[in-house]
Amino acid sequence: MVSQKGNASTGVGPDRYRAALAAAEAVPKQLFINNKFVDAKSGKKIPVVDPRSEKTIFEIDEGCPEDVDAAILAASEAFVKGPWPRTAAVERGRMLDKLADLVEQHAEEFALLETLDTGKPFQAALMMDIPGFVAHMRHQAGWADKLSGQTLKHSMPVFAYTLREPYGNTVVAKPAEQTMLSTLRLAQLVVEAGFPPGVFNVVTGYGKTVGAALVKHPLVHKIGFTGSTAVGKEILAEAAGTMKSASLECGGKNPLIICADANIDEAVGALQFAAFTNAGQFCTSASRLFVHADIYDAFMAKAIKRTQARKVGDPFEDGTEQGAITFRSQFDKVMHLIQSGQDQGATLLTGGKRKGDEGFFIEPTLFGDVKDDMRIATEEVFGPVLCCMKWHSVDEVIARANATRYGLVAGVFTNNVNLAHTMSRSLEAATVWINNCWHCLSPSVPFGSYKESGTGVEGGQQGIEAYTKCKVVMTPLSASPWV
Repeated sequence: MVSQKGNASTGVGPDRYRAALAAAEAVPKQLFINNKFVDAKSGKKIPVVDPRSEKTIFEIDEGCPEDVDAAILAASEAFVKGPWPRTAAVERGRMLDKLADLVEQHAEEFALLETLDTGKPFQAALMMDIPGFVAHMRHQAGWADKLSGQTLKHSMPVFAYTLREPYGNTVVAKPAEQTMLSTLRLAQLVVEAGFPPGVFNVVTGYGKTVGAALVKHPLVHKIGFTGSTAVGKEILAEAAGTMKSASLECGGKNPLIICADANIDEAVGALQFAAFTNAGQFCTSASRLFVHADIYDAFMAKAIKRTQARKVGDPFEDGTEQGAITFRSQFDKVMHLIQSGQDQGATLLTGGKRKGDEGFFIEPTLFGDVKDDMRIATEEVFGPVLCCMKWHSVDEVIARANATRYGLVAGVFTNNVNLAHTMSRSLEAATVWINNCWHCLSPSVPFGSYKESGTGVEGGQQGIEAYTKCKVVMTPLSASPWV
């Protein structure tokens, strides 16, 4: 019989864990600059901690500002002097497609690395994360030779047109210090795909050193960041010093509204995916549930039963629905907020405890009798915790759903088309999912942020154009037959 953590010598979980360790062992633990893996100048290391066991399994080089300088210089020279910007757009697209092919060929390996690093279920990484990355790469590849400007009518006899110019779009990537392995493995495939030196670089390290040096550097013209609102605000403040553009995808306190006419069974099933996928460690996770008073009791009885049946455990095992929280400080934060909910008078309906005595596992948690001003209802938990509340009128629930500093996503369950559109237009969120399509993200669809959930847009044509600047060129027209 395999134990929860997969320590037995045989079985699917232990076999996958050993395969993950072997895959991680083969990944270089250095920085990646100019298509070469190089030692960090600091001589320091960052521990890679297995969230299943809380044990350090590897160490990776800790970059410093001097390493950032070297990587940025490589990226800058690759754009200014290298072949990348002078390579035909269709050929650049082919390289991106080839990189997507290589990731797809190594999908299981990447899923193993992601599970080892993050604690998320292997099947979720294999079926969602890796195909999602590949889809994004193919989408960007398709745009490579399709971005163009416009010819414009001028009020004078002048020919005017626009160009979409890249910010540079050679890259220095800083992965989160808790999850670095898959980015370093990707760097190996960048070389295999044929990208010139300096186009893609990786500096591993901490936000306060490596991240800050990247944001402040005058040769960096664009910042893309996914993370907390607090860090996003720091980045905006630092970026202001050099007036650089920033696309920030930050936190959320996302409402899911269940209307009186909703299909209860369908909504309860969708709720599990919306709230507890990746142990709630999605910026898009549903964290505030508003259920109409007429169906609240019936809905919550089924929601509690389904949540209690959720399988939490070894993420390498088949059938595991929820793995571990990714790192210790986040685990501690989630447990602290669960305690605050109880201290402030919310009713713990199910969960709320650590799962097992090893690893960062937390039971999926439902709170009832939640007041809108409680910490669990206002702060981003980023864990498997859901606040459940009743509502009576449309105006009331819209006002309560919007009473947050965040505005990332929202959801509505109803069979009333008019009500769905009324709510979707009233909710202060950049994305609204109607009925059973929570987390339905696509590279071809824009994904943005309202309020303190971030700035800029990812995905779609808007997401591509966010990494370009608009230049206008004008020249006089003389003796033109028409203007």
